Amino acid sequence: MGERTRSDIRGVLFDLDGTLYLGDEAIAGAPDAVEAARSRGIACRFVTNTSTKSAQTILEKMHALGFAAEAPEIFTPSTACVSFLREAGAPKVMLLLEPDAAEEFAEFERDEVAPDYVVVGDIGERWDYHVLNGAFRAVQNGAHLLAYHKSRYYRGAGGIRLDAGPFVAALEYAAGVEATVLGKPTQTFFSLALRSLDLPAAAVAMVGDDVENDVGGAQAAGMIGVLVKTGKHREEALQRSGVAPEFVLDSVAGLQALLTGASV
Repeated sequence: MGERTRSDIRGVLFDLDGTLYLGDEAIAGAPDAVEAARSRGIACRFVTNTSTKSAQTILEKMHALGFAAEAPEIFTPSTACVSFLREAGAPKVMLLLEPDAAEEFAEFERDEVAPDYVVVGDIGERWDYHVLNGAFRAVQNGAHLLAYHKSRYYRGAGGIRLDAGPFVAALEYAAGVEATVLGKPTQTFFSLALRSLDLPAAAVAMVGDDVENDVGGAQAAGMIGVLVKTGKHREEALQRSGVAPEFVLDSVAGLQALLTGASV
């Protein structure tokens, strides 16, 4: 691991589920870790691939779990997707999203038959043949496929669960297209968060439990990658990934020691 001190880090991007909290419980020491960063003048942003909740719902959850955060500090794939669609004009959309997340797309016309864009997030138990086939037909007829992310799995309350990635891959394979991905680990997503910090990428650390989407994506953008061994982390996934985080912490609680220059 690289030997760095807190002077190397002037901004931190925190992943949420699996890093700051698990389900409806904050990870031990996580609120203190965020506060420790802020107390040292380090700018914080909260970046997530969560596609089931709106940014406002995420903010309310963070407050309930004891995290100090403000709405402009939260970046979700919806943030990137709405920005992308606005630049495309006034397209019609098919949304494979949970209702709460879909609220952020109220300005766009919905079309379940002939949309301009099919937007794919995670819809949990609602994935079935009918849903996939409807999206496939729309893409086959010319709709562009937008995906929040292509994560393979996540750790939910009941354990490891399929994420949206396998369903995106099914649509890509069936329709012979490649989805435009707007969440982590794309440079589009990380650029939005970095722009808000007004800091060079080399001065920003990304802290997350996903070695590929969080750490690998951040490193590709020039940031410092900090992997935490909570949430979806599995040692075999780290070894298989080929990603070499600058730092590996047992949990985000260890960030405080990292920022003070202690060896980690």
